[in-house]
Amino acid sequence: MDIAQQIKSQLDIVRVISDYVPRLRRFGNRYSCLCPFHNEKTPSFSVYADHQFYKCFGCDARGDVFNFVMSIENITFWEALKKLAEQNGLPLPKQSQVSDEKTRARGALREMHEIAVEHFRGNLAGPNGARARDYLTGRGVAPPSIESFQLGLADSSGRALLRLLEQRGFRQEQLAESGLFGRRDDGTLYDRFRNRLMFPIYDESGKPIAFGGRALDPGENAKYVNSSETEIYKKSNVLYNLNRAKQTAAKIDRIVMVEGYMDVIGATQAGVAEVVAICGTALTVEQIRAMKRHSQNLHLNLDADSAGNKAAERSVKLLLDENVRVRVVELEGGLDPDEYCKEHGAETYRERIAKAKPYFYWLADRARGKFDLRDPQGRNDIFQFLLPAIQALRDKIERVSVANDLASYLGIESGLVLEHFRKMAADKSERASAPPKVNSKRPADRILLLSLLAAEEGRDELIQALRGVSGWNQSPAAGIYRTIVSMHDSGSAIAFHSLHERLEPGDQNLLASLVLDSEGGATTVEDGMACIEAMRREERESAARDLKGKIKVAEREGKLEEAFELMRQLAQMSETPVRG
Repeated sequence: MDIAQQIKSQLDIVRVISDYVPRLRRFGNRYSCLCPFHNEKTPSFSVYADHQFYKCFGCDARGDVFNFVMSIENITFWEALKKLAEQNGLPLPKQSQVSDEKTRARGALREMHEIAVEHFRGNLAGPNGARARDYLTGRGVAPPSIESFQLGLADSSGRALLRLLEQRGFRQEQLAESGLFGRRDDGTLYDRFRNRLMFPIYDESGKPIAFGGRALDPGENAKYVNSSETEIYKKSNVLYNLNRAKQTAAKIDRIVMVEGYMDVIGATQAGVAEVVAICGTALTVEQIRAMKRHSQNLHLNLDADSAGNKAAERSVKLLLDENVRVRVVELEGGLDPDEYCKEHGAETYRERIAKAKPYFYWLADRARGKFDLRDPQGRNDIFQFLLPAIQALRDKIERVSVANDLASYLGIESGLVLEHFRKMAADKSERASAPPKVNSKRPADRILLLSLLAAEEGRDELIQALRGVSGWNQSPAAGIYRTIVSMHDSGSAIAFHSLHERLEPGDQNLLASLVLDSEGGATTVEDGMACIEAMRREERESAARDLKGKIKVAEREGKLEEAFELMRQLAQMSETPVRG
């Protein structure tokens, strides 16, 4: 057994996936939840403890525990293997024996960032960090937060980190690909971050992958500078502080989204631990789905200026498309969360979070400020302003419900609202749902395959009986049966995953739909033998029909001797018992 199989044999895929998707629910022989890889309202993602396998019947994501971790974290196979081994206290051989070139390169990037975190922290705590420490004190950042968020300082030398990593043996090409350095015209490297307060950015599992740096010099052109993208850092996939916020978010079923690093720290100090930040980038579907794994309830607390309102409007369409329930946190005085906490106190900020309005009510209040509700044209303009957002809702019943609620909230006659709504709905046809996938499936195939996979002691008997019939060659599952027989003959261990990975994509889908999409109980060798006997009967009936057809043709053509011979064969077939 190789190292990967050894580790996989000691893992429980249900427990591993539940760490990423806390709302797994058990249904018979499987666990189910909303798919973490695509948007859906009805759960189609299933995890099978018996087979140590997962499959989404919506987007066709599938695989074993390694496939899941690779997909959810966007990492290589060897990184997933190492991560799972370390998390579960399982021994691994030396790195060189369990990695490929890409994994070793990513490992070097991670190591450089870990070294950089400690380097910057040392700078902040040292004698040259006094100014940065004073800045943090002035912003109300307490020492425990400095420690918890691993804040640091990039000095002004421009080469300190570069020299340190060179001394640690990292090559120039590795340094150039780290996102930590810039390159001059002559090709030499220099520290990307200089004289800046440093905010480490972590992936969801808590590993440093990038940095954000805030200028300490008021005359600096760029207030914030972030790492460039690398093999381990893709801006569109990362949310600041999700690694720390996710546990609280799953517990209280809520995430609060703010704009910047200091807002996250201020909100966390105020007791709002479920806070994340988009850090100046436009919100992406990948970021939304990362949050949805922990909660579908999102409180937007973006800056109260016009740019913040526009950012909220842009973000909401994506959020609604992903079926996220959105509320908007409003802070009086145009303050950002960090400023608000200092001016009004942590308790008041928590109250504002708790009283956040559902998005459509927040949008209606904005419309009320733009148009005159007392004027018929103003009421029409208000609804025209709101209608595109309502239409963005995918569910027809939800759209009607929201339209009615907003009419009541704004004091607009519901008949007027529904008339506008019906006109718009008539112009835009409902999104046609994708037709269900059709698989040619027979109950006997399902039972026989379950028997072949489950009945380890009786598998020899089943396969020997299967060799004695040819009916399975006409089955849609013929390719699966051939692979099972081949694996048996070669002495390979037969299990769902080992079988699945040897099949062509079409047969993989059929195997999953036959074996996984089933709530039936366990099957036995006897059940499998009954299916093979059914194949024999079908085979005999097919042969009998074929003979009868040939007899008719021979009689029609006057070939009586041939017809009598075919009749004799048909009679013998009828006398032969089904079990031979």
